[in-house]
Amino acid sequence: MLQPTVRRTWAPKGQTPILCSWDRRDRLSAIAALTRSPKRSRLGLYFSIEGHNIRAVDFEVFVADLLKHFPAGIILIIDRWMVHRSGIRRLKSRFGHRMEVVWLPAYSPELNPVELIWNHGKYSQLANFIPDNVDHLAEAIEESLQVQSGQQHLLRSFFHCAKLKI
Repeated sequence: MLQPTVRRTWAPKGQTPILCSWDRRDRLSAIAALTRSPKRSRLGLYFSIEGHNIRAVDFEVFVADLLKHFPAGIILIIDRWMVHRSGIRRLKSRFGHRMEVVWLPAYSPELNPVELIWNHGKYSQLANFIPDNVDHLAEAIEESLQVQSGQQHLLRSFFHCAKLKI
């Protein structure tokens, strides 16, 4: 959202930091996948930023694009969000032989390493950030995700925090 995520910060003594923003309801949605190469054990981060709420068709397009990078197939470990559930039905009919689905338990975001990507971006890299408009926000999110994608130790920590073996 265009509202800043307000976090604690430092300032010179006597100069209280002030965030000036106005009530704006514009928002972006994002979808991401953390991947692991079976041969090199290298982690990757694929993402897409949308100007609307993610729908099942957006999820299907994202997974289809992901399958282009992994011709041998993928194992999807995903949560039980309605968009995922309806998208998987159609994806299985198209790519059933190239994808296996493992469902996370219901109401368990702590087991999903992608949730940690969002948390890191929102509460660390983009904390106290006030975008000028939606395009500015999209640029900042993309930059944040690009930075995260280049840090193997950070991506590994997301898997370890979620208690998933890689």
